[in-house]
Amino acid sequence: MPDVPYEEWRARAAGLAPHTGHHIDGKSTGSGSVPVVAPRDGATIAHVASGGAAEVDAAVAAARRAFDTGPWPRLAPAERKAALLRWAGLVERDRATLALLVSLEMGKPVSEAYGIELRAVAGCLRWYAEIADKRLDEAPRTASSSLALVSCEPAGVVAAVVPWNFPLTMAAWKVAPALAAGCTVVLKPAEESPLSALHLAALAAEAGLPPGAFNVVNGPGETAGRALGEHPSVDVLAFTGSTEVGRHFLRYAAASNLKRVWLELGGKSPNIILPDAPDLDAAADTAAWGIFFNAGEMCTAPSRLLVHRSVASRVLDRVVARAESLRVGDPLDPATEMGPLVSPAHHARVVSHVEAARADGAGGRADGRFMAPTVFDRVDPGMRIAREEVFGPVLAVLEFDDVDEAVGLANDTDYGLAAAVWTSDLSTAHRVSRALRAGTVWVNCYEEGDMSVPFGGVKLSGHGRDKSLHAMDKYTDLKTTWIEL
Repeated sequence: MPDVPYEEWRARAAGLAPHTGHHIDGKSTGSGSVPVVAPRDGATIAHVASGGAAEVDAAVAAARRAFDTGPWPRLAPAERKAALLRWAGLVERDRATLALLVSLEMGKPVSEAYGIELRAVAGCLRWYAEIADKRLDEAPRTASSSLALVSCEPAGVVAAVVPWNFPLTMAAWKVAPALAAGCTVVLKPAEESPLSALHLAALAAEAGLPPGAFNVVNGPGETAGRALGEHPSVDVLAFTGSTEVGRHFLRYAAASNLKRVWLELGGKSPNIILPDAPDLDAAADTAAWGIFFNAGEMCTAPSRLLVHRSVASRVLDRVVARAESLRVGDPLDPATEMGPLVSPAHHARVVSHVEAARADGAGGRADGRFMAPTVFDRVDPGMRIAREEVFGPVLAVLEFDDVDEAVGLANDTDYGLAAAVWTSDLSTAHRVSRALRAGTVWVNCYEEGDMSVPFGGVKLSGHGRDKSLHAMDKYTDLKTTWIEL
């Protein structure tokens, strides 16, 4: 994090002149008409162009031309690698500007936008750049009279629809492997967070990505998102967001060209603390950090704390103390630990969950635009607060008496994105990890990992994986060529 004082971040925000048009075929197009509102104070940051079917048609046509006749899929993989590395370098150059845009448009503390999100974006671009020229085709052994070749072919035009909570990280996780594979991309950012995506697109053009290889269309999900889902020239659609919208994309694909749809959806992740945790204080501190990081607006947030009854009071007291000490405030203040929720509409949704929990008899508190970190104890597994994704800084605490009960509670959910277990017993760690139905299980930690490991869920948390070599599978087709010699 650069040593930039609060006053300078505010001055930089006041002097911003962000990109506001769609980025289609290498050019900015469309005039600003829809306000982008800063959750920190309700002020309008800029007006951006808003598109629907016509703009999506133009972007997809540009991506289609770039794929069918343009240079990007035909470049040597080492050339794609070089372009992606240049792009990553430009992201590093503009890291502070991108962090400021993210902080302004969705409320993330600028220190976290700079130190966590932008580091992840540049790292993701570099990781897949380095993979681009290292994936190998296959030549299976056949009879001496034949030659078999199995090649990984780029799948075509990829639509990536991403959320506002990690607007650039989620975009990079999809765009980088798709481009590394030789696909062309149309990105639709969330309506709340288009400015950072448009700056990213300008950097792609500066890095030398050819026109049409990477396009960005702003617009509502009901129009622009649906148009991408139904478009017959989109070959693959990758989405991160709510389970409800994920269902829509599956329907759009079924009604159009049966495009592949990859979904990373919601979560209600259990965080299990057993009495033999190697460090109960560290477990409690991590539980608090995990649910309040990014104001709880995180699909993997450990929103269900399952704690053994014998240590529940000790853990709960420490979590509550951390919640009460958390510095909530202006995201442009480098000292802020938690900013506001992304919008008044989302704030109202989170508050509705809090009110329902109170009505159900759970104990907790919340207030204001800058919502207070909220902890509910006395939570019954059947309560809404224990079953529905809140997507805010709201923790539900459930107690259990033995490991089997903990696993049962953990799996008693429609979601399966992530989970954690804290224990000093290696056998318990393995047995519980195997028993948990989740795409990721952390042991004695939370939210750890790097680009080498896959990310995604099961059940209503979706299917397919971001990150790692496995993400490349979503954007490639296997082609068999059999030659009689």
